[in-house]
Amino acid sequence: MGNITAFSCFIFLTFAVFTTARPKSGPDQKCKSGPVDLVFLIDSSRSVRPHEFETMRKFMIDILNTLDIGLDTTRVGVVQYSSKVRSEFFLKTHSKLESMVKAINEIVPLAQGTMTGLAIRYLMNEAFTPGQGDRPKVPNVAVIVTDGRPQDRVAEVAAEAREKGIEIYAVGVARADMTSLRAMASPPFEDHVFLVERFDLIHQFGLQFQDKLCGIDLCLESDHGCEHICESSPGSYTCDCLPGYRLNTDGKTCSAIDLCAEGKHDCQQICTSSPGSFTCDCNQGYHLNNDKKTCSPIDLCAEGKHGCEQVCIYSGPGSFTCDCNEGYRLNGDKKTCSPIDLCAEGKHGCEQVCIYSGPGSFTCDCNEGYRLNGDKKTCSPIDLCAEGKHDCEQVCVNMGPGIFTCDCNKGYRLNEDEKSCSAIDLCAEGKHDCEQLCISAPGVFTCDCNKGFKLNKDKRTCTNMDMCNTVKHGCEYQCVNTPGSFYCVCPEGQLLQEDGKTCGTCKSANIDLVLLIDGSKSVRPQNFELVKKFVNQVVDSLDVSAHGTRVGLVQYSSRVRTEFPLNMYHTAADIKNAVMKVDYMEKGTMTGLALKHMLENSFSEAEGARPASRNIPRVGLVFTDGRSQDDISEYAKKAKEAGITMYAVGVGKAVEDELREIASDPVDKHFYYTTDFTAINTIAENLKLNICPAESQGEVEVKDPCACENMVEFQQGTINTLDLLTEKLAAMASRLEQLENQLLSRK
Repeated sequence: MGNITAFSCFIFLTFAVFTTARPKSGPDQKCKSGPVDLVFLIDSSRSVRPHEFETMRKFMIDILNTLDIGLDTTRVGVVQYSSKVRSEFFLKTHSKLESMVKAINEIVPLAQGTMTGLAIRYLMNEAFTPGQGDRPKVPNVAVIVTDGRPQDRVAEVAAEAREKGIEIYAVGVARADMTSLRAMASPPFEDHVFLVERFDLIHQFGLQFQDKLCGIDLCLESDHGCEHICESSPGSYTCDCLPGYRLNTDGKTCSAIDLCAEGKHDCQQICTSSPGSFTCDCNQGYHLNNDKKTCSPIDLCAEGKHGCEQVCIYSGPGSFTCDCNEGYRLNGDKKTCSPIDLCAEGKHGCEQVCIYSGPGSFTCDCNEGYRLNGDKKTCSPIDLCAEGKHDCEQVCVNMGPGIFTCDCNKGYRLNEDEKSCSAIDLCAEGKHDCEQLCISAPGVFTCDCNKGFKLNKDKRTCTNMDMCNTVKHGCEYQCVNTPGSFYCVCPEGQLLQEDGKTCGTCKSANIDLVLLIDGSKSVRPQNFELVKKFVNQVVDSLDVSAHGTRVGLVQYSSRVRTEFPLNMYHTAADIKNAVMKVDYMEKGTMTGLALKHMLENSFSEAEGARPASRNIPRVGLVFTDGRSQDDISEYAKKAKEAGITMYAVGVGKAVEDELREIASDPVDKHFYYTTDFTAINTIAENLKLNICPAESQGEVEVKDPCACENMVEFQQGTINTLDLLTEKLAAMASRLEQLENQLLSRK
C-alpha cells in the first residue's frame, strides 16, 4: 500500500506540471518515487473526435516526460479500447522514453463503442501479467481516460481489479459520467477521480495536488485525518491503528476489535471484551472453574447456605426456595414457618360456623334456625311457607328461617293488610299504550281501534284505511290505498318514474351510460369529428338528467383519459357541448386498458355511478376502428360479470371477433359494424341501447304467441292486471263505505 500510494506523488507531480507552462523534460522534472508499473487505458470510441484524440495523445506524452523511464524504474504500457480492446505496447516493450513517444504517435483510434468494463478486465488478465512485463512487489497503477458512459458493467470488474492490487485513476472528460468514474476509481475518490469540461483542459486537474510533491512528509505537514497513527511515504501517507484496533473502510478511523462480538473466544457463558482481548465470566448461580473458561452450577441447599427453618428446595444454579412441613405455611420472610388455622383464615368451606379442631383441622356447624346438611358443610333454613305456617291469601314468599311475606298473583296487587289481594285495572289507571281504545282484564289489557281504522300487527297502534283521501299523496295519475299507506299508478303505456309519483314514456328509463371512444392515430382527425357527432346522436336518444340517464365519456389510445365522468353534466345540451370540445389523442389502440379503466373508475360512485342497490342499469359502449394492441379478454369478461351491459361498435379495420367478445349476450343485439365512418350515423339511429325494446329500430323481438313460455308470460301479465283492478275495486268499496258512514253521522 505504501508503494502504491507513493506513486500518487509522481502522478500528482505530473498533474501539477501540466497546470504550468509544461517545460521540456529534464533531470529536474523527474519524480524519483521508486519503481512503478503504469498502464494508460485510453478511450478511442467514435465520440472522441480526432483533435480530441490528439490532445489525449499529447497528454500521455507530457506525463511520460516527467517520469523516470526504465526497465528498473518506471515501466509503461498503453491500451486503447472502444467496442474491443487493443494493446499498443506492453510494460516490457519499451525501455526508453523516445521509443514510447514514437509508439504513442503511431496509435490509430478504433472509433467504435465504449466497453470500459471489457478493457478493465483486459488490464487484469493481459496487461498486468508477468509475461507482459509486470514485476512482483512493484505497484500496479492504471490511468483510465474516457469521455462517455460505459456501455457495459464496470463496478464489479473494477472492484476485482482493485482487490488484485491495481490502483486506478479515473479521468473523465466532457460527457463522462461521474457515477461511472467513482465506480472505477480507487478510494479515496478525491485523490483518484477527476472530471474536466473538455479535452483541451485535461491538464488542469493537477493544480490541486502541487503541495503533494515527492519528499513532503504529509503526516507532519497536512491534515491527514488519521485517528490513531499516520505512516508517511514519499508524497503520500497511510493510516494505521493501535494494538487491539483495526482500520475502517474509510482508511482513516479505527474501531476496537471486539473478540466477544466476533465469536473469537472459548468462554462457556459470558465473554467480556476489551480492545483485542477478552475475559470469561459466568451467569448468576454459576462459578468459574479453574480453567477460567467453563462454569459449574452452585447448589446452595447442599452447601447449607440457605437459612430455611424447615425445608430447603433446590430451584436451579445458585437458587433455592424454602418450604414448610404439613400443617405449616411459609411466613413473609420466606424462611420461617407458622401453624395453619383454617377457620381463622376462612379456608374451611363451612357455610356458617367453623370450629377449630387442631392445626389444619376443623368442623362445621349452623346458626340458629338452620340445620346442617348431609355434606357437613352447608346449612338449610326452616321454610315456614313450605310447611304451611302462614295466612297469605294467594302467595307466600319465604324470606328466611321463620320469616315470610305475602304476595299476589299476576294481575293483582297486595292490599294494606299485606295478606289479601285486589285485581289491577290497567286501562282505568292509564297504564297502557293503546293508540285509541283500551279493553281491561285483571292486570292485563288489549287494544282496539275506532271505526275506519285497523289494528296494526303491534296490537297497539291503528292505521287509517283510506290514505288517498286523507293525505296529499302527489300521484300524477292515480292513488291506490294499502294498509296504512298508498302507491301511485300510471295509465297504460306509461311507466312510474324514479320519484314514485310521476309518469313517463320508456325513453325516460334511467341508466348510467359510459362511452369509450377510440382516439388512436388510425382514426384520423376528420373521422374523429364524425365519432363525436355519433356520440351526440346517441345522447339525443336519451332522457338526460341528474335523476334520469347519466352519461360519461372516456377516450383511449396508448393511454386512457376520462373526458367527463357520469356526475359532471346533467343536461343533453351540456354533454353535447363537452363532446364537441374533446381533443383528439392519437397514438396506439389499448382497448383492454380502456375496459379496465371503465370497470375500476368510470362506474365507481366517486365518478357519479349510482349505488348498485338502486338497480340502475349500467351500460358501456365501446367504439373502435382497429385491432387492440393489448388483451381485452380479461376485462371484457369482468365488465359483463359486474352486471354492465356492453355494446361494441366497430368501423373500418375493427376486428369482429374482438367486438363480439366485448358485446353482451345476445351478441347480435349488442354488436354493430360498418366499413365507413360516414355510415356510423345509421348505427346511432338504430342504437337504442335495448332499454326500450319497443323504440329500437330493427331490434324488437317478435315472440311466438303459442310458445309455452310466452303463454305463461301472458297469463302472468293478465293475473297482475286483475290483481290491480281488484285493489282498485276494494279501494272504491272502502271509500263508498266511508261516505255512507259520514251521511249516517250527519243524520
